[in-house]
Amino acid sequence: MSNTIREKFSSQAAPEVLAALRQIAEAQGRQFQAVLDEALRDYIDRQQQERPRRHVMESFASSVDEFDKLYRELAK
Repeated sequence: MSNTIREKFSSQAAPEVLAALRQIAEAQGRQFQAVLDEALRDYIDRQQQERPRRHVMESFASSVDEFDKLYRELAK
């Protein structure tokens, strides 16, 4: 990832969060930035996987509305 373009940003975090990230980086012999980048990527992945997209949920709701009677019969 050394050729990856980086963009600087400024933010704030709880001191214990930053301390934990620094400790992980030191224990693993990695740079703080690499650990922070991995943590952000993991967070993004979890958020995108855990939440169904709106159009998927709208289609599901429409299907339930349209076929509710059939679903109830099949469940018997």
